Amino acid sequence: MTEISNLEPKGLWQNFDMFCANPRPSKHEEKIRAAIIEFAKQHNIDCKTDEIGNVILTKPATQGMENRKGIILQAHIDMVPQKNNDVEHDFVNDPIKPRIVGEWVHATGTTLGADNGIGASAALAVFADDTIPHGPIEVLLTIDEETGMTGAFNLKPGVLNGDILLNLDSETEGELYVGCAGGVDATITLNYGKEPVAAGYTCYKIDVKGLKGGHSGMDIILQRGNANKLLFRILKNLENEGIRLCEAEGGNMRNAIPREACAVIAVPTQNIGQVMSKVQCLSEVMHKELSEVEDEFEVSIAPVANVTDMMKECCSSRLINCVYALPNGIYRMSDSMKGLVETSSNLAIVKTDGSNMQICCLLRSSVDTQKDDFAKVMQCVVDLAEGKMELSGAYSGWKPNMSSPILKEMKEQYESIFGNEPKVMAIHAGLECGILGGTYPNLDMISFGPTIEHPHSPDERVNIASVSKFWKFLLATLENAPMK
Repeated sequence: MTEISNLEPKGLWQNFDMFCANPRPSKHEEKIRAAIIEFAKQHNIDCKTDEIGNVILTKPATQGMENRKGIILQAHIDMVPQKNNDVEHDFVNDPIKPRIVGEWVHATGTTLGADNGIGASAALAVFADDTIPHGPIEVLLTIDEETGMTGAFNLKPGVLNGDILLNLDSETEGELYVGCAGGVDATITLNYGKEPVAAGYTCYKIDVKGLKGGHSGMDIILQRGNANKLLFRILKNLENEGIRLCEAEGGNMRNAIPREACAVIAVPTQNIGQVMSKVQCLSEVMHKELSEVEDEFEVSIAPVANVTDMMKECCSSRLINCVYALPNGIYRMSDSMKGLVETSSNLAIVKTDGSNMQICCLLRSSVDTQKDDFAKVMQCVVDLAEGKMELSGAYSGWKPNMSSPILKEMKEQYESIFGNEPKVMAIHAGLECGILGGTYPNLDMISFGPTIEHPHSPDERVNIASVSKFWKFLLATLENAPMK
């Protein structure tokens, strides 16, 4: 147990401490799943897992609440594994180390996993407390939300019985989400030929690091630097000096804005001075351009030994041009909801393996036709670079229902408790509601949560006071669920 277990509401925070203690990066949820099953056993809660590994808990209505509509509390149990470069942490085996800093809970040099550990912890706290009034309730805890929404995609019809789904995976207290963006993964493959590093070339490594990164949906509107795009901007500007690309690597999560990227290049020895000068100049230009949103990133270049191969000249140019030209960031803002990003792309991962470069992008849009059109734009760039692009994991957005009965009830309850109306929003991120609504089309759905800042980055933190408000609002929602 850590210091966060003493925070209020105690049941919720003790559960979140359990989540921090059990490693749970996407696709490695077995330890936290076992802990949840043991938790259910200790509290005599009906618990089962489905074929894919989702955990489903059920609890009958409390006395006098049997005539309420059934509510499903839904969250995901995996987390994004991101750490600072100077931190040693094995996300598969090491626990997260939470700490209280003023009004916030942070991790220690890593992502915290409040996304979505707080929501899952709240759901379990409801089930463990027999004093909370509620109608028939279920909990659906899904796996692998962060890297493919595998749990939601593979949930079978007939598993859930509720009428209302409360997704506990939003990240601003006081906002009710009634719609979300759909998405699709674009995986681009570019092959290249190699040749030995010739006499007259010296190899250097360029590093771009220290960017803020963040959630590729929620934070894309902040216009933060993308390490891959900045790196290949530098490479493009060095081509006139005769450089050859040897290898490159940047980013490691499709839904996280890449914070770090590096490339090894072969430089004609007579042009080393010009290359060093250009890198310094470009670093200053990019710092000036991004000064309002990025204040700590670094660009460095240093000699590197033991590099044997470089790309052939035509291949090096083709790969640099492709990454440089691929669209990244906001593509279109919404016409119907002010301030909402409609369509975007995150150029998330770049990696060479000796014969191929693989580029992974996550395209998002609340309009499926725009998402499809954007993919065609990217396909044109890839075709010009003589590469291949595959689309996978496509999911549709969640269309708002402004006449939703649970929306009406929750707006009234929020205003009654806190004295002001909640904001009704759509989100430029892929909530599982869109997928679950496809399998269970009659569900009435709302997403809400506490205030979590900088998810998917080591700066992630959750506001303590907002968790208390979120909990109070959740209990009021359960107690005042609509009648059947």
